Amino acid sequence: MVTPVMTVYVDILPSAGVSGDDYSVNMIRFHARAEGEYFNGETVMDGVDTQIFMNGKFTMSARYILEGTDFKGEKCKVFIENSGSTLSDLSPAIITDSKALSFLQQGKLSAVGESIGDGVIIRIFLTEDEAK
Repeated sequence: MVTPVMTVYVDILPSAGVSGDDYSVNMIRFHARAEGEYFNGETVMDGVDTQIFMNGKFTMSARYILEGTDFKGEKCKVFIENSGSTLSDLSPAIITDSKALSFLQQGKLSAVGESIGDGVIIRIFLTEDEAK
């Protein structure tokens, strides 16, 4: 069983890419805002999702810093990296300066994404026994 941590709403911005014979790399800029029981905030500056297709394999890694408030009302920042090969199976990692959210740094996290219009919605979860 899992506990929802936050939902991240991603608005995609202009991107850049390069392609060769057996590869392509796209760097997709985005702005995001997060909402949830534990944290609410927005990206400090644009995030970037690096998508690589090489030798028949696809990987992506989105990295961004959000600034906002934790569930105790304290201002804080949260760094998130979502990695994976599909939106339906992402592996997030979180680093934060919030003492109240520090349990997320060691918790077992998972995420799923969904394409919506010109953006993406990412839902991040924590295993039930890890939630505080």
